[in-house]
Amino acid sequence: MKINWQLKKFEELSSIELYKLLHLRAAVFVVEQNCPYQDADGKDLKSFHVLGTDENGELQAYSRIVPPGISFDEVSIGRVVTAAVARGKGAGKELMRESLKRVNELYGTVDVRIGAQCYLLKFYTELGFVAEGEEFLEDNIPHIEMVYSGKK
Repeated sequence: MKINWQLKKFEELSSIELYKLLHLRAAVFVVEQNCPYQDADGKDLKSFHVLGTDENGELQAYSRIVPPGISFDEVSIGRVVTAAVARGKGAGKELMRESLKRVNELYGTVDVRIGAQCYLLKFYTELGFVAEGEEFLEDNIPHIEMVYSGKK
């Protein structure tokens, strides 16, 4: 599957793009993971949005890059999500590599901190993230903070 990547500030998102990214996030995080949570947390307004679409313009992968000082002291990547049809095809790793590349373009060589769902520990470790601290519950799902060193 060929994915076309775009990076947009919140105000650059079209209403259709915003609808599609919110739809994908709700489909995965709320419905699939059975986790009602407050998705509209105010961070989208200040973040950069990584959108991965297929040849038909359908959103297959998404993340948001949160500037330092909002989620963590460091830059953060969050709301990392792939559509069900894109899973198992490398779209998740491609999304994270694209997101890290965009962090580098926006902020230079910096560390990136994430709050990772624990079941994805191996996935993020393979990308170069290192677990820090203790496991914690966020929206009743086990998470752990992980850091990617921009100096790698």
